[in-house]
Amino acid sequence: MGLFGKLFGGGRKKVSRETAETRGVHMPDLNIPVDEKFTINFKKNGGKFLYCDSYGEVKTTLQNIIEENGWQDSPFFSMDSRLEEKFSKENIAFTHKNKNSDIFFTTCEHLVAQNGSILVCSNQLKERKLDELPYNLIVYATTSQLVESIGEGLKAIKKKYRNSIPANITTIKHFKAKAENNKDFLSYGSSSKNLYLLLLEDL
Repeated sequence: MGLFGKLFGGGRKKVSRETAETRGVHMPDLNIPVDEKFTINFKKNGGKFLYCDSYGEVKTTLQNIIEENGWQDSPFFSMDSRLEEKFSKENIAFTHKNKNSDIFFTTCEHLVAQNGSILVCSNQLKERKLDELPYNLIVYATTSQLVESIGEGLKAIKKKYRNSIPANITTIKHFKAKAENNKDFLSYGSSSKNLYLLLLEDL
């Protein structure tokens, strides 16, 4: 059983999680695991967290999202050919024009526990700003993409891509409208999104 399996499967006591969720904004962080911290902050941001322990569960959960929202006849806007190939057998129509879709389907670079955000770059967005994307986002990620902070995520990107560091690096964390979102320079040009995170356990 992986980290998230323990968290959601009852294998770990939830006392620390409940304590962390009820702490004030200005209280110091509790020393909690990175997976647990991300879950708490992501949910505080208003994101819909869907943990999957197998790829089969990812496919089932994705179909449930489609049925729940009535998106059976709605094409998914995608800019990732590998993602399209991976889900090509799931009866999902893809489009490369965002004006033709209400749903953006994407991967990400990292999941940031510090503030529950999703770190993306030109590999996912090309040259587009977040406010140019559809309101509904479905992000497919794995537990190995978890990092403690934005700084750690940026270092990992630099190490991974070395001499070809991608542009348009930004975070997605506005899953409900908040006044303080306007002060976050890393999320410049973004807007509040209805976001589903399909998280596959791969550790």
